[in-house]
Amino acid sequence: MGAQLRVYKQKIASAQTTKKITKAMELIAASRIQKAMARVRASSPFATAVTRAVSAVATYSDVDHPLTVERENIRRSAVVIFTSDRGLAGAFNSQILREGLELAELLRQQGKEPVFYLVGRKAVGYFQFRRMAAVAEWTGDTDTPHFHTAEEIAASLLDGYTRGSEDGGVDEIHLVYNRFVSMMTQSPEQVRLLPLEVVEADDSAPSQVYPLYEFEPDAEVVLDALLPVYIQSRVFNALLQSSAAKHAATQKAMKSASDNADKLITDYTRLRNNARQAEITQQIAEIVGGADALGSGK
Repeated sequence: MGAQLRVYKQKIASAQTTKKITKAMELIAASRIQKAMARVRASSPFATAVTRAVSAVATYSDVDHPLTVERENIRRSAVVIFTSDRGLAGAFNSQILREGLELAELLRQQGKEPVFYLVGRKAVGYFQFRRMAAVAEWTGDTDTPHFHTAEEIAASLLDGYTRGSEDGGVDEIHLVYNRFVSMMTQSPEQVRLLPLEVVEADDSAPSQVYPLYEFEPDAEVVLDALLPVYIQSRVFNALLQSSAAKHAATQKAMKSASDNADKLITDYTRLRNNARQAEITQQIAEIVGGADALGSGK
């Protein structure tokens, strides 16, 4: 019985230690998420404005720019998957990897060859473990993304898109990342980055009328200047969205782990008390039995 008590005490101590760790990680994630959300709110209007500007040039001009015109025969499609460098975030990484692989399978069914660009150690580890090839990898900058990472990713994507499938590049680009919706919800998002499709409308102002545009010096030069900025801003916004979603997922997972640790502590405490009570009862019974034996022997 004493051995059983020691086991319960060890399990209670282990659960209490785990709770301290998960509670600390929950507080760290909560402190980081506010900054991440502020960065998302700051970058989203600029990314939307640049997208609208590029779309406007493509829509209201007669220039057939190679980055805005869909190619007749799309052979290869780039799939950029944004994960995190660290785990302990629930289904954050698994759901975005599943979303990216489902998109790749859909592209294969359409007769396109998907090629992968990976962001985050979790995506890199997943592909390496399954011996799946990737064109490029970026790690170490997912918790608090920096703009130079977005510039590197954008440069690699733009280079592949410019070369085209005939020269080992790609004919279209898709981004797959977790979008921050709320503290409890992180939604997988698929965005076709290039080629552009339509001007993005503002849902808050459905009756707004967009004017006709004039471009100086001409639309092609404007597109050449805007498109690198457009790709960088969209990639950076995806990095920030993924970072904020990861911190929210970590906070939610660590809170769940702390609650489970509390439940384990309660359960093991009850079992320890029952074992202790049974041990005391047994000791009393042994004392009473011994006293009876001594009394009957006189």
